[in-house]
Amino acid sequence: PTLPPRTTAYPAAGKANAEVRLELIDLDGARRLPVRWDHENHPYLVTVHWSAYGPPLLAVQTRNQRSQPVLALDTETGETREVHRETDEHWVEIKTGWPAWTPEGSLVRISPVDGAYRLLVDGEDRTGDELQVRAVLDIGENDIMISASDGDPTQIHVFLVDGSGVHRLSDTPGVHGAARGGPVTVLASAGLRELRTRTRVLRGGETVAEIPSHAEESTIVPRVELLRLGARELAGALLLPSWHTPEHGSLPVLLDPYGGPQAQRVLHRRHGYLTSQWFAEQGFAVLVVDGRGTGGRGPAWDRAIAGDTAGPPLQDQVDALHACAAEHDELDLNRVAIRGWSFGGYLAALAVLRRPDVFHTAIAGAPVSDWLLYDTHYTERYLGDPNEHPEVYTANSLPHLAGELGGELLLIHGTVDDNVVFAHSLLLSEALTNAGKAHTLLPLPGVSHMPTSESKTENLLLLQLDFLRRTLPSPHA
Repeated sequence: PTLPPRTTAYPAAGKANAEVRLELIDLDGARRLPVRWDHENHPYLVTVHWSAYGPPLLAVQTRNQRSQPVLALDTETGETREVHRETDEHWVEIKTGWPAWTPEGSLVRISPVDGAYRLLVDGEDRTGDELQVRAVLDIGENDIMISASDGDPTQIHVFLVDGSGVHRLSDTPGVHGAARGGPVTVLASAGLRELRTRTRVLRGGETVAEIPSHAEESTIVPRVELLRLGARELAGALLLPSWHTPEHGSLPVLLDPYGGPQAQRVLHRRHGYLTSQWFAEQGFAVLVVDGRGTGGRGPAWDRAIAGDTAGPPLQDQVDALHACAAEHDELDLNRVAIRGWSFGGYLAALAVLRRPDVFHTAIAGAPVSDWLLYDTHYTERYLGDPNEHPEVYTANSLPHLAGELGGELLLIHGTVDDNVVFAHSLLLSEALTNAGKAHTLLPLPGVSHMPTSESKTENLLLLQLDFLRRTLPSPHA
């Protein structure tokens, strides 16, 4: 208490943004000249591309993110000129690796066309509607390396696009990434069969070396069943205890989502499910679901949450739960809990506030409770300008729902969180107290957005398990 407070600049939704500038700097460190563009109308700098194939490129955005000009830079004057403009009625989705030049000087970009994110070269579609392009990984002399999903959003593969078509480089089911320099490609592959990521060095398409992994062996082996659930074929992953048999009867259900924009948890790789399997071993049927907005399924899927970050994500959790229970007798819908962190924490708290008929217990870690307290670029992309649409922010925030709490709620938050600030949980706790709703608030002193020490992480899991066992008893606890 004797120390003076430390102010941390934070661009809250609807408030002033940080000012971003670019400068050209010589190799000796001398600052040569500033890069000029219309900062007032395009305050966001998305990326810079500098290669030997053409002038440096800048991508900048308007505050509402519906317009993203691509600018070519004159390195002698610092002036820029527009070579392309990407627009969208909701927002321009940022994809890694574009804009860029090919060796012939053609502009490479990723754009939504007829329901798919496509690779365009000088406006010509090179991938079609079968792929959802995620990133441009490298541009070679005769081809372009991309990552994309081909019909299955849980899998990400590496493809080469050349004059003869699209060719898949990754050869096993899973999640793959790559880096390339000249004729050498490093391909990293993760799947459901092995816990470790396999890293191979390729030359001319042939494996010439494999980089060994020295990661510690896990004592937990995730038992993942990937599902497509309900009318929207929601991607889900079900994890049951390794010891469970039909004779043990039904299990309490623990939903374990993230659920936020462009952040998938349901992927075809084993190591993303270690914590979920740990909870399963304690006597739960754990269900992980990616709803609308989580990525991998195209522009319309991403924009289904425009103006509503609460309704579609929550409804998808409910629909997936019921669809899964219809196929698996192990799930006891009379004992349903949900846990999550960050956006997942928001979703967990939202679930027990809006749908106490479905969710009986919630653990909300570092939840966003009031979107007015979150940052500009992320929040305004989905909910717009709060100065123009304050009712949208109210409808998607949590404090006004405090009186609806019908189950148990544990709020966990680091006191020095610089992402989702501690005020979020304090504000929600105050609203719950004013509404006469009992709840539990666990502050984590000195912890930022997530605990990083082994002891705090372990003990925090044990505290969550204890809360679940007390509020949602399991016959096998």
